[in-house]
Amino acid sequence: MKLRSSCSCSRNGALILLLLCCLCASTARAQKTHSCASSSTSLAAVSRLIPFDTSNLTCFDAWTSQGFIIRYGKSAQGTWSFVLSAPDSGGYVSVGFSPDGAMVGSSAVAGWTTSGGVGVAKQYRLGGTSPARCPPDQGNLALVPGTTLLVAQSSRLYLAFQFAAAQPTPYLIYAVGPSGAQLSGNYLVRHRSYASAAVNYATGVASSAGGASSSDTKKWHGALAGFGWGVLMPVGIALARYFKRHDPFWFYAHVSVQGVGFVLGAAGVAAGFKLDDDVPGADRHQAIGITVLVFGCLQVLAFLARPGKASKVRQYWNWYHHYVGRAAVACAIANVFVGLSVAHEAATLSAFYGIFLAVWVVASVVLEIRLWTTA
Repeated sequence: MKLRSSCSCSRNGALILLLLCCLCASTARAQKTHSCASSSTSLAAVSRLIPFDTSNLTCFDAWTSQGFIIRYGKSAQGTWSFVLSAPDSGGYVSVGFSPDGAMVGSSAVAGWTTSGGVGVAKQYRLGGTSPARCPPDQGNLALVPGTTLLVAQSSRLYLAFQFAAAQPTPYLIYAVGPSGAQLSGNYLVRHRSYASAAVNYATGVASSAGGASSSDTKKWHGALAGFGWGVLMPVGIALARYFKRHDPFWFYAHVSVQGVGFVLGAAGVAAGFKLDDDVPGADRHQAIGITVLVFGCLQVLAFLARPGKASKVRQYWNWYHHYVGRAAVACAIANVFVGLSVAHEAATLSAFYGIFLAVWVVASVVLEIRLWTTA
């Protein structure tokens, strides 16, 4: 029986090993498909649709996490040819040219396919992050007429263009648009992901594309600030208001919850400063957030400077501490809804936060009645 069991385990192990080998092989093939070394055949299939020679272009893997491949070359007449190939994820793809690695202030060429399968390619001047600040058919690239186009082939997009320049800018900016977004008037909507990299055009060597999903920082900002200011702070107030008969539990619980809420809220505000503020409503959201942070800092200072219970100014300190704290929570709650509206999450997360507030209000009313009846 032990022999049979050992043989069975050996067979199972061999089977698992075989499956892992197949998985690794398939993964390697998938990765190889989207590299410079293996994509020349795919480019050759669409080269006849590109109005310039693509046979001798330098190639590098530009943004490996998104499958971006850049090919470029310079003609004797000082014309630069570029071909960006990327997976067709249902949104636009773009490559921008920046002197310092920043997206704002650069010029970019973006392309996408319409619902009818027609390829569209245009130059954009990236003056901000809102669609109105990125107008089509504007920019600093001297595009050669008739050479800018987008071709879709085998689930990949090929964005081709030429422009006249002594030397392209040393930084390239890559971006991917959200899937299924409607581009009204050919104005670009906010990108889903972006990255930047420095390029040495003489050697064809590019630095690793650095960047992150544009929504990652926004999510961290919303989660930290929303939970810290909008959830823990109201809970901390309730602990101080309705549980004083459980002394000293109420004090330590109140200080702990408010302290954690302050730290998380402050971290959320810091993350918010990294976000682009060129979005409708962002200025108001930022102003309220800074106000809440100031109130929070005042509360921390008040806690450190609180007088003793026997002090004559303790009553005035209590008034200050209570009303500044309540003002901070009121502003924080309002700002949560403002932030969700700015982030276009009002229909989903607002409902969950509204449920929390409803439970908090009902619990506060019940505890308030109990407090008055037992006083």
